[in-house]
Amino acid sequence: MGDRRPVKRAAIARASLGLAGAASLAACAGTVAPSVSTAGMPGALEPVHAAAFTRNEAIFWVSSNGCTRKEDLIPIVTIQGGDAVITLRRLDEDKCRDPEVDGVEVKWSFEELGLAPGQAVSVNNPYQLPQT
Repeated sequence: MGDRRPVKRAAIARASLGLAGAASLAACAGTVAPSVSTAGMPGALEPVHAAAFTRNEAIFWVSSNGCTRKEDLIPIVTIQGGDAVITLRRLDEDKCRDPEVDGVEVKWSFEELGLAPGQAVSVNNPYQLPQT
């Protein structure tokens, strides 16, 4: 068998580039969220691969075992210091067995979230690299 080290190095480089891209998207889109208490919130705190915000949308990339849908997650918006902080929670576990390597995209309009267009937003979720 051939040497697999170049393939592994390439995968690590792609993962590092993806993390840098996700961090830059989050940094451009909003600010680092102050820690918001999640006590009493429904579901489980969902690690995100990336988050981005447009003037009217909040977009998240999350892990999926093949069945994750928008309805399985709930964005909880809290206001701190006049800025919106979104905490993404998973309500229903994805029990499928066909993982999406890069996760899946879920998005909410600012109208759905009760936010004004262009409002400052940050994320209260931990970031996690996609599982490869």
